[in-house]
Amino acid sequence: MDLSSEVTGPFRWDLVTPDELGSLLDGVAEPDLWFLDALVECAGKVVARSGGGDLVFVGRSLDSMFDFLGGAFAGLPDRQRLDRLPLSFARTSWTDRGWVKRVLTDGDIARARDFLAALGVTPDSLARRSRPVTFVDVVWEGSTFTDVFELVRDWVDEERGSWAVVRRKLRFVGVTMRTKTSPNTWRWQQHAPWTGQLPASAVVNVSLSRGVWSYFGNSQTKLTRTFRPERWRAEADGPGRDERTRVALAEAVALVAHGRSRAGRHALARAIAGESTLSEPWLRTLVRQLNHG
Repeated sequence: MDLSSEVTGPFRWDLVTPDELGSLLDGVAEPDLWFLDALVECAGKVVARSGGGDLVFVGRSLDSMFDFLGGAFAGLPDRQRLDRLPLSFARTSWTDRGWVKRVLTDGDIARARDFLAALGVTPDSLARRSRPVTFVDVVWEGSTFTDVFELVRDWVDEERGSWAVVRRKLRFVGVTMRTKTSPNTWRWQQHAPWTGQLPASAVVNVSLSRGVWSYFGNSQTKLTRTFRPERWRAEADGPGRDERTRVALAEAVALVAHGRSRAGRHALARAIAGESTLSEPWLRTLVRQLNHG
């Protein structure tokens, strides 16, 4: 679902039903998708652990997964919807008291709710929808997921909605950096008290290798500018046309194309098939559709 004109975020090309790219990619070298196998494997696990929810990618970090899945899901009947919530919740600044994280203002909260509402995520719509909403993002300590959860939870309370119903319609999938596991491994969701307000299966993780996680979360050139709270009310910007943006655009276009391809869809199906949730009818149906696509 596209954001409405009243809550337009940073410009980003629609690469599944694309805008006219014109000559933007002329002369741009074929991208090196060195991370592709890891991305496809991770995407399959995210889908398999999503509970069949419509996927909402928070911020920009997993734009590559959004692009790949957009291509893979294109044309499938009754597919999971894919959306982007382009908000960054970063608001820490250096002061004479050291690093300080400011609280979201009433205006910030109202604007963030506008963006959620444009995606069909409101207390009323959550209570009535058949599929859950599954928020997806890279996770380090879980602060962004905390902000998203609190936005929804406080909104439900203010509108006197049924939290007992809404809590079953929310899911969070965190893409974490892969580490050696042990009984002492630090897990972000165990240190986020709000996760206890949701069913145990509603907060899950998928791991990525350190190099790929860092690329997506820290160093990859994105097609949109960062969209922090102080810019949530800014007028929409136009597309970038510098060389770095053109290279990033070529990468994104290639990921959509791979998702559309038979090889890409079959690879996604294989990644999903390795998950225990394949016993769920919706997921078996999706794998069958991908394999016949």
